[in-house]
Amino acid sequence: MTILRMIAAASVAVLALTAEGTADERPTLRIATEGAYPPFNNRNADGELVGFDVDIARALCDRIEMTCVFVVQDWEGMIPGLLANRYDAIIASMAITEERSRKVHFTDKYYATRPAMVVPRDSTITEATDAGLAGRSVGAQSGTTHANYAEAKFPSATLKPYPIPLAYQEELQNGRLDAAIDDLILLSEWVESDSGQCCRILATLPVDEAINGKGIGIAVRKTSPDLRDAFNAAIAAIRADGTYKTINDAYFSFDIYGD
Repeated sequence: MTILRMIAAASVAVLALTAEGTADERPTLRIATEGAYPPFNNRNADGELVGFDVDIARALCDRIEMTCVFVVQDWEGMIPGLLANRYDAIIASMAITEERSRKVHFTDKYYATRPAMVVPRDSTITEATDAGLAGRSVGAQSGTTHANYAEAKFPSATLKPYPIPLAYQEELQNGRLDAAIDDLILLSEWVESDSGQCCRILATLPVDEAINGKGIGIAVRKTSPDLRDAFNAAIAAIRADGTYKTINDAYFSFDIYGD
């Protein structure tokens, strides 16, 4: 029995337990995403999962002839949930890092981006350096490469972890936080929205591969190398046939795949 058929057999009961899947005649694949990280994965006004990660997941599932069943999982529990067999893969803007790779297999990247720092519009902070942030509070989503980056690069600042980006954004709006670090695209989208008018991008930060990783990939269990390989072939296929570009252009004005 192939790994995909084993996954399908283990996943049949999931459709009865989640409202996110659409049943058809194809086997199901349980995909974890956060649902709180726009524009990559979040819920729309109707409560439906939307975003770049979600559309990419559906395109990849189509390529491997399976049906995505989405499981919403908080960020801190992503890898533990995968290892506990609550889902089969993570497609949630997860960076490919050495530390995570000790626990899971990653696919090739399906996009890449850079970290950035945001501050209130009237902030007196002039540079995103340790000296420039000394004595300041810097917010980041806990358990992310961005939190690790802030801790490593800005030791003179006070790192404040938050469960989701919305939490540190509200702190910035209310004047209770001096700065925050996150993905450049997420922050750029936010400061251009109504809720982000309080703030501005201070700087795009240099990538440190040891912290930021080698792009964004799909995580699977180490016992699922065939699934990883199937995803890799599917990523290459949607890049080649224009599907990736169609999804990309629905969200971004540039190729998010990177170099």
